[in-house]
Amino acid sequence: MTEKSILAYFNSPEQAEGAAVKLQSLRANNLNINRFSKYQGEGITKISNPVNGDITSIGKLSLHADFSEPDVGILAAADVSASGMSDGGQGTPTGMDILLTVNIDETQYQHALQVIEACGGMV
Repeated sequence: MTEKSILAYFNSPEQAEGAAVKLQSLRANNLNINRFSKYQGEGITKISNPVNGDITSIGKLSLHADFSEPDVGILAAADVSASGMSDGGQGTPTGMDILLTVNIDETQYQHALQVIEACGGMV
């Protein structure tokens, strides 16, 4: 029994989780759902007071990124997304930032692709 791997991209975690439930019925294994970004780290979830907190750069504050070095945060602050004045275009990927990875039996591969596309995913 051979397996194939699938990397599928979704607009929201809910779409990916819906596909995951259906893929589990096909006996999928090693199923993971992750969000990715062009910036490192898990991001910051709560800011109590940015004036006296440990915010090292505007990039960390506005991009919700967790920079390990101050220099990286300063460089990220030069991105148009950090200022809040961006129109959101700029040719960067937008929307499909949820990655579902799964291993599936080769006999179920085509069916799994159909399930992913029906749930709004892109392979």
